[in-house]
Amino acid sequence: MNTQLFFDQISEHIDCFQALKHSAPEILRAARELTATIASGKKILICGNGGSAADAQHFAAELVGRFEKERASYPALALTTDSSALTAIGNDYGFDRVFSRQVEGLGRKGDMLIVISTSGNSPNILKAVRKAASMGMQTIGLLGRDGGGLKGEVGCPVIVPHVRTARIQEAHGFILHFWACCVDEAVKAPAA
Repeated sequence: MNTQLFFDQISEHIDCFQALKHSAPEILRAARELTATIASGKKILICGNGGSAADAQHFAAELVGRFEKERASYPALALTTDSSALTAIGNDYGFDRVFSRQVEGLGRKGDMLIVISTSGNSPNILKAVRKAASMGMQTIGLLGRDGGGLKGEVGCPVIVPHVRTARIQEAHGFILHFWACCVDEAVKAPAA
């Protein structure tokens, strides 16, 4: 057992979270845009690859189900969950279009696409953002490192400025929970 490794990981985690304070304006802006989109009755589409796919599913569940408060269910969909759509689109159009094709079919003007990418350079995420923008959808990017190519493509980039994927994902989870809390706080009355 490596005790020092354990303490090093904790220190790295804390340092990463301390750096989030510098991203507060973007995190708060994204929270405002998200709650306004929900309040207007529009839907939220979310996508990512690998661990970010799991984060997309988790966040969609927080919106459709609930986070901590009883409230109405909100329209949110993780584009990572339909294995038939993913495999058909991947087979017929290529993996780089698995999300953009779903955005095209499910998204509408005024809806929001939230993309999650630790690198900010995933080709299938870039294509999804471009499709959403062409349709008049709002876009938020929950990104890592320097934001990659997505930084300049999304309407609201939220960047966790760290190089380790594990630390970025931990911070992404926190931010998604914060946004879910903001949605809860924006609710005026419990669901009927």
